[in-house]
Amino acid sequence: MKNLFKSLYQKSSLGFYIIKPFARIYQYILHKKYLSREAFTLQKFKKSFGYIPDLKNPVTLNEKINWLKLNFWDSSFTQFADKYEVRNYISEKIGDKYLIPLFFATENYKEIVPENLPDIPCIIKTNHDSSGGIIIYNKYDNHNWITIQNILRARMSQNFYWDGRERQYRNISPRIIVEKLLTDNEGSLPADYKVHCFNGKVRMINVDMGRNTGKHFRNWYNRQWQREPYRWSSILGDGKFTDPNEEDIERPDLLDEMCELSEKLTASFPYLRADWYIYKNQLYFGELTLHHNGGNRPILPSKWDTLLGKELELPKLK
Repeated sequence: MKNLFKSLYQKSSLGFYIIKPFARIYQYILHKKYLSREAFTLQKFKKSFGYIPDLKNPVTLNEKINWLKLNFWDSSFTQFADKYEVRNYISEKIGDKYLIPLFFATENYKEIVPENLPDIPCIIKTNHDSSGGIIIYNKYDNHNWITIQNILRARMSQNFYWDGRERQYRNISPRIIVEKLLTDNEGSLPADYKVHCFNGKVRMINVDMGRNTGKHFRNWYNRQWQREPYRWSSILGDGKFTDPNEEDIERPDLLDEMCELSEKLTASFPYLRADWYIYKNQLYFGELTLHHNGGNRPILPSKWDTLLGKELELPKLK
């Protein structure tokens, strides 16, 4: 029944307007909007880890990420989280050559029609959340454009801030963007390199492989491309985890450039993750992430949560 209402809300014009008032009540309860940011953060952490974090004296990496979420703010953070506006930051800091080609941008979901899309594979995203994208390999295929528009409308009606109380999402103006889809000759998505920087220096890199295939895995490496002895996995929509694979991933030829650029982008911040793709021997920027998994996914073995936490130096509060 829940999936039926969700489908009607997201894909049906009539269903959207009928269910919207009830959806708002459901989301109010689901996201516990009656709680303060601090109370919500502590409760969500306890649900993930089984204990209440000491955010006055954080020790583990996840505790420190949650401390940053509540205590550290910079005026640039909203721009970082906005998949459209962050392009200006990248252009200014490292140049346009690292930007994935942008074909179209709009605040009106009804403008997502074949006439406004390119004749090559593309991906349709919203700029203000982490809902992924709608892949269009060929706009002339038999797509239900009304359903696609309705899905985008439903996404744009949500404020992603409430999912995790991450302040950077609160004031993003929702927008739809259409970018070039980076794929290999078989149509597969490229590896997703996520470079975690502590105090402006690369500490570790996770590589996500097999996205959208049912065989998604995530390996962890250090700056020298040696395997890290832990896993820090996300939960996928099908309930599976992005655990490491025993098979090693080849060291990318552009690793040094990737790390140098990541450090340039993150130099002024205690913790920041810079994401990259490699397509036809060219680096392309993915996104900047302030709080990996919101600081709510265990690092296993758990001793590594503490060991990594000791390496991250938090700023002094003024």
